[in-house]
This record gives sequence, C-alpha cells and structure tokens, in this order.
Amino acid sequence: MNPTSTPQPITPAPAPAANRTSEGAHNGAGSGGGSAASEAELRRSWLDARTCSRWLARPVPPQLLQRLYALASLGPTSMNSQPMRLKFVVSDAAKARLLPALYASNVDKARAAPVVAVLGMDLAFPALLPRLFAHKTDAVAYYEGKPERVASTALRNSSLQGGYLIAAARQLGLDCGPMSGFDAAAVDAAFWAGSTVRTNFLCNLGYGDRSGLRERPPRLGFDEACEIL
Repeated sequence: MNPTSTPQPITPAPAPAANRTSEGAHNGAGSGGGSAASEAELRRSWLDARTCSRWLARPVPPQLLQRLYALASLGPTSMNSQPMRLKFVVSDAAKARLLPALYASNVDKARAAPVVAVLGMDLAFPALLPRLFAHKTDAVAYYEGKPERVASTALRNSSLQGGYLIAAARQLGLDCGPMSGFDAAAVDAAFWAGSTVRTNFLCNLGYGDRSGLRERPPRLGFDEACEIL
C-alpha cells in the first residue's frame, strides 16, 4: 500500500448479501429500543453476522476493497500509528503462494474464498509518526531503542485495526472468516520479504455460503466476563 495515496471516499454501504437469515437476538444484544435503521445495522454487523468457512462464487470488486480499507482506517490507534498493512490475495497466482503456508484445515477455506486478507504489522511504523501524529514532536523518540515497545504496539494496534476491518466488512455486506492456523514465517517470506512487516493474522472475505452453518456457539454472559467497578 502507498502511504501517500488519497483515501477513497466513503459512501453509504450497499445492502447486505441476499442469503442472510436472521438468527434472532443473542445474549440480550438485540434489545435496547433503537430505531429500525440501527436495529438493521446491528443485525447486519453483529446479530446475524457469522464466521464463514464456505463461500459463494461471487467476486469482490477492487473498489469495494478500497472502500473497506477507507472505513477501517478511521478507527483509533495509539498515536495514530496505523501499523496494519494489508495484502488482498485474490489471483490464482497469489493463492498458490499462500496455500502452502496454511494448516491443512484452512486450505480449502482459503482456496474457495474470493479474497484472503493477509494482515501484517509494520515494525517501522514510528518512521511515519512525524506525518501521522505531527503535533507530538517527540513521538519517534518514544520508540527509539525500544524494540519490545515497537513490537507490542504494532501487534496490539494492528490487531485492533483487524477488528475494525471485520466490522467494516460486515457493514459493507461482506462475510468474514478470520484464521490463525498458518506458518507465519512462510507467509512473511511469501508476502513481506525484504520489508519490516510481519504477519499478524489472515481473514477470508467474500459472500458466505450459509447452507452448512452450525448453530452459533455460546458466548460468555456479562457476569462471567465483565465487572463494573
């Protein structure tokens, strides 16, 4: 990606994929008395959204991937560091480089997905802080000589951006299938060789085939996972 490229304009999201089916409110998340529009957004992005492993033979146009990044890039990161870097693997040639690095259980999923996003983290992100966080003149110095701080910030914030990417993809009508079953060194060699980027995780993108979805597994309840202090 070119860090100086002009951001794509953000326009209203298209309608969600036609094969979506409602699963009902989950864990109380569907209640709250919001407007019909907000309820529709909740359903599209959360209540009816599922992790997909099977995919329809429907391509994702490059313009939609550009809009996806434009939306995801708006989410906050520490010092506006934006360490996430993306390779959108679409072509057969690119898939041929990726598939040998995947665990066996993920090969068919990635082969069938219209897009596999390789989410990387750039360990050289501090070099861009004079432009991205210009008002803090000592931002680069905060990371100089501190490789552990650089690595932890890159991992934490690229993971955060990956979450934004998934949320934005769902709002744009795409389904997602994030994956962590791969040989990171092999993916690095295939897609980030000679750079300061290291792979964080992968995410299949496209229009999911929901015909074989299992019932959604349980989520922890509020009292199990949260505490108000």
